[in-house]
Amino acid sequence: MAAASLPCAFTLFESDQPGPVYRIPSLLYLNSHQVFLAFAEERTSSADVAAKILVLRRGKFQDGSVEWDKAVELRTAVKSGYRSMNPCPVYEQQKKVVYLFFNCVKKGVNERSQVRKGRNAARLCYVTSQDAGLTWGQVTDLTESVIGEQVRHWGTFSVSPGHGIQRACGTLVVPAYAYIIRHRCRLIRCCCFTRPRTFYLYSEDGGEHWRVGEPMSRCGTGESEVAEIAVSYGNRVLYCNARTDPGLLSYCRPSRVEAVSLEPGRFEIVHPARQLPESDSGCQGSVVSFSCPASDQLSWLLYTHPVGSGNDRWWNHCRNRANLAVYLNRRPLEQRYWEGPWVVHPGPSAYSDLAYLNETSTFACLYECGDQQPNERIDFRLFSINDVLKNI
Repeated sequence: MAAASLPCAFTLFESDQPGPVYRIPSLLYLNSHQVFLAFAEERTSSADVAAKILVLRRGKFQDGSVEWDKAVELRTAVKSGYRSMNPCPVYEQQKKVVYLFFNCVKKGVNERSQVRKGRNAARLCYVTSQDAGLTWGQVTDLTESVIGEQVRHWGTFSVSPGHGIQRACGTLVVPAYAYIIRHRCRLIRCCCFTRPRTFYLYSEDGGEHWRVGEPMSRCGTGESEVAEIAVSYGNRVLYCNARTDPGLLSYCRPSRVEAVSLEPGRFEIVHPARQLPESDSGCQGSVVSFSCPASDQLSWLLYTHPVGSGNDRWWNHCRNRANLAVYLNRRPLEQRYWEGPWVVHPGPSAYSDLAYLNETSTFACLYECGDQQPNERIDFRLFSINDVLKNI
């Protein structure tokens, strides 16, 4: 599809080298307020270790368009001596409270160093807002009270960037991953025995207490997003779409991993999504569920991820983070029914986050992109289910 015929995009965060660089988009739509909350990390450079603070722009949705406030720094979402990373908000609808989860990581310590040494330097934190993101409370650190002793067996961990969900039963779900240390050896670096595994945090009492779910059975799964899908009247399951790390010795074409959770805290069904190729070094992707246009008793899935430069050779096809695309699945428990891709941003692109506006059958996408590099700016775009069906 030609770029000129795509829905218009609006730049929310623009990097300015050698000034601030913005990465890691996170999007939440509050239906009760008709407000978007668009989060990102402000960094001094594109490197993860250069993360500084979380920033937010609020947008009021009205008559098919969004009016955005200026960006603000979230100065309560910090811990002294740490940098704030990976925003992941979830909305508790009954209390009308936004929980913004994120990681605090010791300044100057990168993920590779933590994994190599087997010494976690991350903290699990959140702040809350009771006025649709206008003001935020003080930081709460859940590391000891929720993760507890098992953090000693993690090289490091993180909440997954993007968004969490509230299920129809009221349970709050926040996706996460950890580098779990299988063996420790003084003679061999810990990274030889450490691979990431996806899990999720959940609360069954409106955010008062949180639990840590079991890690996914498949190793090499990392950043993920979750969605609740209705598969029949009154029957709903939790779906997960995860980034994969094929490992240095893998010669197979990398693909995403899908999983289904039938019981709280566990993934019972895990399988590769062969129709959803992964970048060779991995890249975050986003997924949302929405009611099938013909029946509100069944769900469809929409997924975004860069599809690469289009080279016919698979080992080059997704090497570059480029061409952000949309995929649709009208039968979400059957992986072979993924349709697409529809490229919504031709050119460099990387992380993305989706939101669905049920009342207007509209999707919103917040994503990293640029003209030369994917970290030049973070854009926002709206498109409808009709746009998807016409172009998939």
